[in-house]
Amino acid sequence: MSVHSTHDLAEEFPEHAERIRSLVLTDGKFSKAVQAYGEANLEILRIENELEPAADDYLETLKKKRLHQLDVIQQALLHPERTGT
Repeated sequence: MSVHSTHDLAEEFPEHAERIRSLVLTDGKFSKAVQAYGEANLEILRIENELEPAADDYLETLKKKRLHQLDVIQQALLHPERTGT
């Protein structure tokens, strides 16, 4: 069994950890993006660590979903004036 990076948001955006916590509590759209990111990320980790079987194309779909949510989160962190956060 191989161990992969956890891709936690604190790992992805360590300089924004406090802002992430704040936005999760105050911004519904941001909170939903964080939740969707976390769900996709957890499933990817389970597949990559061979705890859950999955077809390669399904894993790639999950990775694209995670990346999209990461982009949404990053935009909210870097450009709050564009997202309403």
